Amino acid sequence: MPITLGSIKESLDCRLGKKIMVTAQTGRKRKTERKGILRDTYHSVFVIELDQEENAFERVSYSYTDVLTHAVEVEFLEEEVVQYA
Repeated sequence: MPITLGSIKESLDCRLGKKIMVTAQTGRKRKTERKGILRDTYHSVFVIELDQEENAFERVSYSYTDVLTHAVEVEFLEEEVVQYA
C-alpha cells in the first residue's frame, strides 16, 4: 500500500465497487477477516458493504490511518472466472 493518507485514499477511490478482504487486528494476537465490496470513500474513512452470509451486520468502516499504521490490511480479490464445459 502507498505511504501517505492521500495516496491510500486515491488508490481506494480507483477501486470502488470491487471485492475486498480486510484483515484487522482486534487484540494482541487476534485478527478478524471480513470480505465485502468497497462502497464509499470519504475524507477520512472508507466503507465496506459486507457479505451477509458471513457477517451479522451490513457495513463496516475503517480509517486510512488504520491502513497506514498496519492495524488494517487491505487485499483486493480477483474476480473468479467461470468456465462452462
